[in-house]
Amino acid sequence: MLTQIKGLHHVTSMAASAQENSDFFTKTLGLRRVKKTVNFDDPEVYHLYYGDEIGTPGSVMTYFPFPHIAKGRQGAGEVGETAFAVAKDALGYWRERLVSHAVTGLSEHELGGEKCLRFKGPDGDAFSLVEVDGDARPGWASVEIDADKAIKGFRGASLRLRDPGATRELLSFMGYQEVDRKGDWSRYTVSGGNGADIIDLDIAPAAVLARIGAGSVHHIAFAVEDRAAQLEVRKSLIDTGYQVTPVIDRDYFWAIYFRTPGGVLFEIATNEPGFDRDEDTAHLGEALKLPTRYEPYRDQISRHLEPIRD
Repeated sequence: MLTQIKGLHHVTSMAASAQENSDFFTKTLGLRRVKKTVNFDDPEVYHLYYGDEIGTPGSVMTYFPFPHIAKGRQGAGEVGETAFAVAKDALGYWRERLVSHAVTGLSEHELGGEKCLRFKGPDGDAFSLVEVDGDARPGWASVEIDADKAIKGFRGASLRLRDPGATRELLSFMGYQEVDRKGDWSRYTVSGGNGADIIDLDIAPAAVLARIGAGSVHHIAFAVEDRAAQLEVRKSLIDTGYQVTPVIDRDYFWAIYFRTPGGVLFEIATNEPGFDRDEDTAHLGEALKLPTRYEPYRDQISRHLEPIRD
């Protein structure tokens, strides 16, 4: 069993409009945009990162906004819902705020003994806010949202699967333990995690297969401390039979990827070097940052990117 994984690092999704996406996460949810860069494999598309003050692993929601992308189809083989943690008794505030910002899909429920508020993102993305008692993460206090109500980071995410068997085995191998199960739902958590340490499995045997598009999660990333830990995890996954990519430099972390038995794309990302490696903490996410190999083409790339008004 692996011991290096400490919870989520980031979740990366697809969007249709960069401006709408930025407005929703910074102005409605009050997260900080900590990096404005490009998709390293398609530099004419943004890669936008939102999180707490410095983009702490476990707080970062990221997006590829593809103009004119088709809407995704929800189904099996994908991340179903991404959950953010807020303080105890904060859901009343958030319901009022989301209603005032015309956010759709609002519904309250309880899951795993925690109060949750579900809602939809601009592209139909499935989210929830979860009241967590004793979460010491400070979150990002924005102009409109006080620190005691701010989103602290992820609580976790759910995976929608037709058959959970092999994914249960994978999560156990990754250091997660099942702590609750009711019918077609089960919850896994990792001991000593970073707060973003919950994975839920939602079993839907008859569900159609998901089709990626706007509102879909592209991949879900798990956090390890450094490159040495990442290489240990990579070797163990390969020895177990998984096809794992080589280590890829993403400027702000190093990444490896592999496809899970249920169809979800997993990433293992390092906590190092962080989002302040190329700009001051006070100005994170303001300037367009490009990988070194794309700098000679900055003017051409910038002309193809949708301007974002802050």
